Amino acid sequence: MHVKMPSLTVSTNINLNHIDISDILSALISTVSQIMERPQSYVMVGLEGSIPISFGGSEEPAAYAELVSIGALNPDINNKLSAALSFILETKLSIPKSRFFLKFYDIEGYNCGLNGSIMVMESN
Repeated sequence: MHVKMPSLTVSTNINLNHIDISDILSALISTVSQIMERPQSYVMVGLEGSIPISFGGSEEPAAYAELVSIGALNPDINNKLSAALSFILETKLSIPKSRFFLKFYDIEGYNCGLNGSIMVMESN
């Protein structure tokens, strides 16, 4: 049995110094938790601002994200996550959906570590 702990990292060229980061993190965690049907305590989100990003030859507001999960990803879930996360970034950071790129990684538990061990539990 694998423990499914999604991890989302969002990088943007937006300066986040005067923005309520907690509100954005909360919205991202809640959304990932709901769509992937995982408790919020299992979801990790990182948000980095002021990252140099050029998308399509333009340095207008943009974002790049990676979502890593041990299982639980499929085309339907990925489509829902892409739509919901792009909506959050558009409404909270004014990043157009067309300037948000999201990459999904569905990995094996032995490729993740937590609490000094890998994330694979034996079924009995």
